[in-house]
Amino acid sequence: MSVAFVKEPNDSQVEVLPDRELGEHQNIVTARGLELIDKEISVLEASLEEARQADDKIAAATINRDLRYWRARHATAEVAAPDHDADIVQFGSRVTIERPDGRRQSFRIVGIDEGDPAEGLLSYVAPLARSLIGKQVGDVVKAGADDAEIVEMSHEA
Repeated sequence: MSVAFVKEPNDSQVEVLPDRELGEHQNIVTARGLELIDKEISVLEASLEEARQADDKIAAATINRDLRYWRARHATAEVAAPDHDADIVQFGSRVTIERPDGRRQSFRIVGIDEGDPAEGLLSYVAPLARSLIGKQVGDVVKAGADDAEIVEMSHEA
């Protein structure tokens, strides 16, 4: 076999990493969500500089891929805030539900990248958020396997 067809490893070559999926949903964010995107970009830019100084091409490739993702998310971000006079659940609202066993849970409906249910941040595309949006205090919604009643709602800035 010809040597021309043998690919020898080369420390100066790094395979191009595929871009992270941006998703099909509209990139609606809270003001806090946009700040988090900006912070992530700043952290990644600093990390990229460190990787370049250390001549770490694999780390640089990974960071560049993540930077492309976060810059695209920033470019497509649409900051939205709830209408403070509305009496229905909407993007940015904080909602407290009560489950049949008496357990209360509170969530704020936020953008996709900001979602973290363990921290009470529910992406607007999550099934529970979809069932909450447009509802009012006193309404019953599907919450997993059970139903839950909306017992409180507020609109945060």
